[in-house]
Amino acid sequence: MPYNAVILEKEDMLATITLNRPDVNNAFDRPMMGEIDDAINDVSQDPNIRVVILTGAGKAFCAGGDVSMLMTLISSGAEWVRTTAGDVVRRTGTAPTTVLKIRSMTKPVIAAVNGIAAGGGMGLALACDMRIISDKARFSTVFIKRGVIPDCAVTYNLPRLVGIAKSCELVLTGSVINAQEAERIGLVNRVVPHDELMKATKELAGEIAKNPPLAVGMAKAMLYRGMLAQDIGSHMDFENYTQNMLMATKDFKEGVDSFMEKREPVFRGE
Repeated sequence: MPYNAVILEKEDMLATITLNRPDVNNAFDRPMMGEIDDAINDVSQDPNIRVVILTGAGKAFCAGGDVSMLMTLISSGAEWVRTTAGDVVRRTGTAPTTVLKIRSMTKPVIAAVNGIAAGGGMGLALACDMRIISDKARFSTVFIKRGVIPDCAVTYNLPRLVGIAKSCELVLTGSVINAQEAERIGLVNRVVPHDELMKATKELAGEIAKNPPLAVGMAKAMLYRGMLAQDIGSHMDFENYTQNMLMATKDFKEGVDSFMEKREPVFRGE
């Protein structure tokens, strides 16, 4: 489908979704949220795509919600009672539905953060499975400065990444942190020189894409399930159940055969 506010590119086994409203620092309005959601649906259903990269055009990753959209929300009390689950059922693309789909899709999603990621834009970055960032990147929850709390699962994901004390500091001050501080506190995987951002991100994505997609998808799901597991025994039982399924795949046989034959494996997702 045609896109205006995002750019969707597919190359080999990788898909890159670029937020494309650089004149407003890629702040999202309703049409853009719908297009991001549509692009996520597209790549999640494409059997040829194994890893997804999310980035921004111009100098910003995403500045969060567009001010003009926020002004509309202020005058429309009905908006506040909508639920993410309801939007998914109605097929209404929103920032929260996109966050939910990124987390639940089997394909890994890497945020290539090229500049400011603020508010809901920070939420999008935190929803991704990994974050490679430019040395010019900055993060801010910012919501408290507008008289509201963080959304887009920031209050869910942030404490799991940096702990509750640091999360309280970032959320309750609304302060901006630079790339080096984001790396120091464990918010991101890696800081790279700005001009090398996409190269470094694609190298990581390419390394993952070479692996068996069924196992990659299951591993992603199990990692998130493990974060919420109440006891280690039941979690290991589920690991064993998943392992048994994967050992019945052609990719498992290819992994063993290639090891024994001392060659590079070719995984087909079967």
